[in-house]
Order: sequence, then structure tokens, then C-alpha cells
Amino acid sequence: MSASTVTIMVSSAGRRGELLQCFRASAEELGISLNLLACDLEPEWSAACQLADHYFAVPRADSEEYIPVLLSLCTGNGVDLLVPTIDDELLSLSKNLQRFHADGIWVSVGEPAFVQMARNKLATAHALTALDIATPATFSLAEVFDDLQGHQWPMIVKPNHGSAGRLISVVNSAAELPTIEPEPLIVQELLSGPEYTINMFFDRSGKATTVVPHRRVRTRAGEVEKGVTERHKALCDIGWKLGEAFEGVRGVICFQAIVTENGPVVFEINARFGGGYPLAHAAGAEFARWLLEEAAGRKLTASDDWRDGVRMLRYDAAIFDQI
Repeated sequence: MSASTVTIMVSSAGRRGELLQCFRASAEELGISLNLLACDLEPEWSAACQLADHYFAVPRADSEEYIPVLLSLCTGNGVDLLVPTIDDELLSLSKNLQRFHADGIWVSVGEPAFVQMARNKLATAHALTALDIATPATFSLAEVFDDLQGHQWPMIVKPNHGSAGRLISVVNSAAELPTIEPEPLIVQELLSGPEYTINMFFDRSGKATTVVPHRRVRTRAGEVEKGVTERHKALCDIGWKLGEAFEGVRGVICFQAIVTENGPVVFEINARFGGGYPLAHAAGAEFARWLLEEAAGRKLTASDDWRDGVRMLRYDAAIFDQI
């Protein structure tokens, strides 16, 4: 039986105001009464939380208290669908899927094995190589120090579990490699060419339904600022291949690639909504609508019918209130 009211919790909402607006627009199109909740560490300082119907404070996503508090908030507020948005919360949510499902809460995240692979850039490189998908040569920092002459410079250094462009640097020689490792670091082949994000939707059975590449024309703080959808055949083919190969994937993921002169090279997989998702939504790939349809028990209308050449030009906006 289909529902006319759906309650969604967007966790670690932060600056994801556009994502909340996508859910509101889709709910209105579907005729669904949407109760849109959000939570964050400091929700009073989260722009997205101000756009929700109600917001809540939660502990840090990497703390032991996070899951019990979030589960209590979801059960206490009748949440039907939980949408996580940052990497730090994905694995703990994935490992606790059954606790949420037991209370009728669907969490839009994949199974632990997939999430663990996506959160680990070395593991991602190994998984892609096993699938015969081009990926940059990737090494731990220790492996590079063990063989300083066996690499071509420059290379990129980044956290093995990093996201949003955090702590990424280009090193032009072995002498520039960091000697202190505050967290596990990887060293990766430096690629040249246009960069793409490919957004994908998987239904609740784990079937991939949609592959939407967009070219990252300009980025800011690791997030696309200017972009355009492109039905790039080679990238779409990779997406469908990943969709067939990966098990335990649910909801929304994205992967990133650089199209070199020799073809696309995939360098990252994110087991969550990407920051550039609103571009796919505007092009007709309405992942928010499809998650709502599933949550409401409606017929799923997910397809790969989206518009090529849709451009996104982001600008800064502000929310004002009285404290």
C-alpha cells in the first residue's frame, strides 16, 4: 500500500541545502506530504538544517554515541528514510542497517563490504584493477619510500580515507614526500585531462538503473562549482560495468574519473550522494524522487532518460535568522 506522507532524515546535513530542496520539489510533484528532518553536530550553524522542518543535534559521526542517538531520533520521529551525506558516517550506518530496518527505517547506504572498499582508496584501486577498469597507479606512502626510483614524478599525495579535496598535494620529486604521516596516506599517479563525476542510482534490490556523467568544469573546496552533463559513452559503459560487478549497493553513489588521451581513468568511488547531485537532478535523473517513491511504496520510475548538456553555475546564497 502506498503512503501519502513520508518522513526523511538527512544526516550530517551541513551545507546540503540543495539536496533538501530536491527532496521537497520531488515530494510536491508526487503529491507526497513530506516531513523533512535534518541533523548535524551543530545544527544551528548548518544552512541545510535551517531549511528542514525540524533539526536535531547529534554527536560526531565517528563517535560511539552516534548510532544510538541517531537511531533514537529516527524511531522517535517516525522516520521512513535516512539519507547520509558524509563519508565518516557511512560504515557505521552500514554495519547497523538491521537495527534501523527492524524499526522500519530504510537507510540509503550499501552493505559494509562495498562501503569499506569505497572508503579506502588503495582498496578501490585494487577492486578497479580486478575489474580491468583503468585506475591510476596507487601506492601507500611506505611502498613509495621503499622504492623511490620506481616511480614517475610528479605524483599526488592524499589521505587514504580522505574526501572533499582534503590535504591533497602534488609532489614533484621524492624529496617533497611527507616524512610524517598524521593519517594513512597514498601516493597516486598524476593524471591529465578533464575531470568527471558519474552519479549512479541503484534500486532497493541492488540493480543499477541510471548512470549520469557530468564534467567538472570548475571546482571549489573539492565540490563542483560549474559543470555540465555529458552522455559520455566510455564513462557510461564503465558505470554499467560497475553496476553489474558490485554487490550490496543501494541508493546513490558516484565515482570520479579523468578522461586522459588514452581514455577514462577512475580514481575514486563515493558510497553516497555527491555534492554535484543537483545537476543530475536538474537534468531529469531525479534520485530524490526515486528514493521517495520507494519509501512511499509507489511504483519506481527510475530510468536512464536524462538530458545531455544541462549546465550548472553555482553561486553563494545566505540564510538569515535571529539568534
